[in-house]
Amino acid sequence: MTYTLPPLNALRAFEAAARHLSFKLAAHELHVTPAAVGQQVKALEARLGVQLFERLHKQLILTAAGQAYLPGISDGFRRIAEATSQLKPSGAVLLQLGVHASLDLRRLDLAAFRGAHAEIGLRVLQPAGLHELVEGKVDVLIARGLGHHPGYRCDRVNEGSGLGDWLIAPEGTADCPEIVSFRVWLRAQSAENPGVNRRPRLVGGVGR
Repeated sequence: MTYTLPPLNALRAFEAAARHLSFKLAAHELHVTPAAVGQQVKALEARLGVQLFERLHKQLILTAAGQAYLPGISDGFRRIAEATSQLKPSGAVLLQLGVHASLDLRRLDLAAFRGAHAEIGLRVLQPAGLHELVEGKVDVLIARGLGHHPGYRCDRVNEGSGLGDWLIAPEGTADCPEIVSFRVWLRAQSAENPGVNRRPRLVGGVGR
């Protein structure tokens, strides 16, 4: 049997926007821009031939068609997530880590993280910056600079003040399991190796 389905990214954009009733919050969750979410939803509406949202001034409202469509789409994503969780294949969850150009990756000892979290497929993009994070090319970013970006959780990687390395993730996904696992792992590395400067040190949270 062949299933006739709309594009998965368009369905994800609709489901997230419908839950939040906001393209902006959906964009933070999906690691894309609000414009990209709006375009995906518009393309979905054109494909289905129905209007899913009423777009009012600074307000997003589900139409009757959108209200009817949402429960089935949300349930479908929930079932996929549950099936994947039960299967638990190696690297079932992909975490895309962006790293600024001047950071020596040997400092991170990413092989140790992969060994401790076989369920997470870690992929690294270097160089990467805020542009790649906003556009959804990476899920979490180690950036060089001042750790304050509205809409993002920023955790200092190394001690000190002023410029430094920061772990940055969208507020909408900063507490998802794979990002939490990476953040906790960085903290554990710091605790196990006090005073060892070559290890990253995660100290506190800023920008929540």
